Amino acid sequence: MTTLHADTLFAPLDTDLHLERIGGGNETEVYTTDDRRFVVKVKCDSPSEPASLFHQAQARRAAAKAFAGAVGQEHSLPTYYLIARNSSGQAQLVAIQPYLRQASPLAQVNYADLSTEERRHLAAQLRQLIRRALSFYRHTGQMPDLYGRTHSSPAERRRLNRWFMLPWRLWCFFFRRTLLRSHNLMLTAAQPRDLLLVDYDPVQRSPLYRRLYYTARCLLFGRDYLFIWLMERFGYNPQG
Repeated sequence: MTTLHADTLFAPLDTDLHLERIGGGNETEVYTTDDRRFVVKVKCDSPSEPASLFHQAQARRAAAKAFAGAVGQEHSLPTYYLIARNSSGQAQLVAIQPYLRQASPLAQVNYADLSTEERRHLAAQLRQLIRRALSFYRHTGQMPDLYGRTHSSPAERRRLNRWFMLPWRLWCFFFRRTLLRSHNLMLTAAQPRDLLLVDYDPVQRSPLYRRLYYTARCLLFGRDYLFIWLMERFGYNPQG
């Protein structure tokens, strides 16, 4: 079901101010333009002062450039940032990317339907992305998010981010969100079925939090190597 949202925030991209909501992440609402040319990502927790947003946009643009370089040009998309005022008069940060017409997040892929050659090619790409992410972490102390979170509505996003949902978030982090169920990696429909990373946001937490988060991710890559092997050999994707 199509859900249209109207906001003056969309004025730089759409004259009637209506965009279709197509998803959402941990701190983002995601829309697409009427002509399916662009994906528009609205940062929900952005500060409302334009000066602060300008510095945040610069930092995010630098992070996006670094993460795109880390995964490689063949796996990355350009990301542009702008600051606009919403219908409430507050400034918000908006990220813009090309719309991928023929691609699906790995979370929606039925691996049993892929051919042996397609699974082999996909497995090689996933292993390469893991190696590149680990190499980037060793050199910079940062890592692109190859996994991602999703929600069905802004209300669900707010609920899932509440403190009492922490056990559920930890369960999902360690057991449900494997690389084969990624929301941030898109698999193209056209041959040779390449993977594209669509999220380039840095982790916005304390140094201690980032250290613990990235250490856990490094350990979980070992689990994902096993799941990638099962997918490649048998088309099997274990359910969390």
